[in-house]
Amino acid sequence: MTKTIDMSDMRHLNLFEKITHVRTRFCFDYNNMIVFCVSKFSLRESLGNNNENLNKIGSILKKKIRILAIPKSIDDAQIFIEKIIAPATFKDIKITDEEIIVNAGGVQNKANLFGRGKIRYLQMKKIIRDFFDREYKIA
Repeated sequence: MTKTIDMSDMRHLNLFEKITHVRTRFCFDYNNMIVFCVSKFSLRESLGNNNENLNKIGSILKKKIRILAIPKSIDDAQIFIEKIIAPATFKDIKITDEEIIVNAGGVQNKANLFGRGKIRYLQMKKIIRDFFDREYKIA
C-alpha cells in the first residue's frame, strides 16, 4: 500500500485530522467524491455525532465525502469495492492472484463502472493497485 501523496491529498488529510481528530494516510478521489480510509475502530469517531464531521468536511471542500474502513486483506476486497462504487452495482467479483475481475451484469451497470471517458475505470484501477497490488478488469 505505498502511494505517493500529492499536495491536494495532503490538504484533505490535514483537514480531516483537524476536524475528526483521527489520523489517516489514505485518501483518494473517485467519481467527484473524496474517500477517506480509517481503521475499523476509528470509523464511528471519524463520522461524529449524527455525521456532523462528515457534513462539516463536505461543506468546507464542497464535495461529497465518504469514510470507509481500511481493508485488512484481499478477503475484504469485495466489500471495499462495493462501498466505493455505490450506488452503482455489479453482479459478482472474481479475485485471482494477479487481478480482480468485476462482472458488471448489464450494459447500464458496465457503463456506470466505466464512466465517461473511462474515468471511473482508471480511478478504480489505481485504487485497486494501491490497496491490493492487483490489476482491475471489468467483464
